Amino acid sequence: MNQPHSDSVLPSSSRRSFLKSTTTAAVAGALAAQMPIARSAHAAGSDVLKVGLIGCGGRGSGAAAQAMKADPNVRLTAMGDAFADRLQNSLDAMRKELGDEFDAKVKVPEENRFVGFDAYQNVINSGVDVVILTSPPHFRPAHLAAAVAAGKHVFAEKPVAVDAPGIRSVLATCEEAKKKGLSIVSGLCYRYENAKRETIKRVHDGAVGDVVALHVSYNTNFLWMHPRKETWSDMEWQLRNWLYFAWLSGDHIVEQHVHSLDKAAWAMHDEPPVRASGMGGRQVRTGPEFGHIFDHHAVVFEYANGVKLFSFCRQQDGAARDVSDYVMGTKGTADLMQHSIRSGGDHWKYRGEKTNMYQAEHNELFASIRSGNPINNGLYMSRSSMMAIMGRMATYTGQIITWDQALASQEQLGPGEYRWGDLPVPPVAMPGQTQFA
Repeated sequence: MNQPHSDSVLPSSSRRSFLKSTTTAAVAGALAAQMPIARSAHAAGSDVLKVGLIGCGGRGSGAAAQAMKADPNVRLTAMGDAFADRLQNSLDAMRKELGDEFDAKVKVPEENRFVGFDAYQNVINSGVDVVILTSPPHFRPAHLAAAVAAGKHVFAEKPVAVDAPGIRSVLATCEEAKKKGLSIVSGLCYRYENAKRETIKRVHDGAVGDVVALHVSYNTNFLWMHPRKETWSDMEWQLRNWLYFAWLSGDHIVEQHVHSLDKAAWAMHDEPPVRASGMGGRQVRTGPEFGHIFDHHAVVFEYANGVKLFSFCRQQDGAARDVSDYVMGTKGTADLMQHSIRSGGDHWKYRGEKTNMYQAEHNELFASIRSGNPINNGLYMSRSSMMAIMGRMATYTGQIITWDQALASQEQLGPGEYRWGDLPVPPVAMPGQTQFA
């Protein structure tokens, strides 16, 4: 299977030449220090890759099960979450998903089941080789930095941050991962689907001509919400309903619509837009149980060459659903979700092998570890997440926000410390009044 767009440590041909040339004991020792963990584990007499799950919600449980299916010699050996009940629910979900394979694949003793704000570091320190990062997005930069510092390969769910300081941290961490020869695979899963890859390849090869505009929508219904219990502190209530607090999710333009923006960014060769303007608000989902995020956003991103990306997302019950992405060019239009291109009288549609993109991203992660050819999705996962954050900045403030302004922003979302107790909910953003920071 072809690798997605990535920034590998060395091209495969250069890597082979490099390995052939390292014959002295001194160089061999230096190389061993950078050797992918899978190889060093195998050299020590075991080819089992140990996996740690950090964040035991539904996506985390699914990702862990997919990791167990990605390679015959992987084992889940550690788990961590803020809450013990979520950890147990995750084990139950994986038992159902893995069936007869559960007992052989999931080996998480009680002493490797960690709960609390420091659970992530305990998982990383437990002797795992690979970590799956699926906690609320606010925590991704710190968790990723800790994993790479400890020499772990990473699967990082989208988005990778909720603010610009977080994005800058992730970019620096991914550069460090390159130096260490570690794989970082992103949960922007559409890039791991064969049909999307072939459609985008054709766009890049000129099937629609010069791109003149893009249009993406992620309009859907309400998502889950857990009614507050009297025993929950503010912190616990917000963590259990992390979707509805910008410090934890980034708002749904960042948490969910990032998929749509990522496909558009992919079509544009991952060059960032130069500015964004937009509007949004909170019309239907107005109760305090829904925190303080918006329920709709509309953003126009403009590129240096004048191309505009028209972007819409909405989470409102009873409204029409629309999840679609279009790339319009001088010769025709690509429908990315339908994997089809119309150009003049020609109509191409992908009819090749279908893939489960969620499984494919784990298959390719573990194959990269085994082969010693790291995947590093750091640049595009950071830029796409930053695009979504930039869009939120535009809708919250009502101002035109440039890429340079957005990326340099000093606004850090979230509390100064993590503790169980009071945590006031910020006011709902008001365009024209909320200031860019």
